[in-house]
Amino acid sequence: MRNIKLTIEYDGTNYVGWQRQENGISVQQELEKAINIVSGEDVILIGSGRTDSGVHAKGQVANFKTSSTIPPEKFKFALNNNLPGDIAILKSEEVSIDFHSRYDSIGKKYGYLIYNSKLPTALCRNLVYHVSYTLDYEEMKKAIDLFRGTHDFTSFMVARNDVETAVRTITNISLDKKGDLIFFSVEGDGFLYNMIRIIVGTLIDIGRGKLKAVDIPNIIHLKHRKFAGHTAPPQGLYLEKVYY
Repeated sequence: MRNIKLTIEYDGTNYVGWQRQENGISVQQELEKAINIVSGEDVILIGSGRTDSGVHAKGQVANFKTSSTIPPEKFKFALNNNLPGDIAILKSEEVSIDFHSRYDSIGKKYGYLIYNSKLPTALCRNLVYHVSYTLDYEEMKKAIDLFRGTHDFTSFMVARNDVETAVRTITNISLDKKGDLIFFSVEGDGFLYNMIRIIVGTLIDIGRGKLKAVDIPNIIHLKHRKFAGHTAPPQGLYLEKVYY
């Protein structure tokens, strides 16, 4: 028995999310189907974490146990030949038998793309969050460092989220602009459900003048969802990398 680790890229537009569900096709389902075709085995693919419907990944990680004799590095080619075009295996490798994609993760990096233009984009509509309002980018930049560090992020999670603690550590966070595109990047030891999308929505509300950068410490302190900004939509969000 071997343990195979996959690094996966996907466009989440046509899926109900990473995890297998009854209400539609998931990324996990498509991958498990491809593994069955290639190896003849029914496997349970363990992902590093869930991504919602419409969310994309550049570096999702998953692992599965197999008795197949296919060389580890050849799995990526065999699987890509049996996957839809919006899912691709970037790397396949053998890891220790006790490696677990989710429980062994020590952190993740996410990116978010905002398209700030009065006119929408047709070609990239499923890959960015189109914001037609004029945004004060400099004011948004001022807020960035106020999220850095270890905080209770209750204000930035979905109400009634069933977690033991809302304390998370953001190690790196940045905001950059090139033309009409605003690039948001964040790294941390873990993220609450919709936490990144709420942070992005809050930054956009700051850019619109509905909130101010100096409000961030107080919003964190109040520990209630109603004080933060709106939840940005899923299509601008990317799982960039999983750290082990």
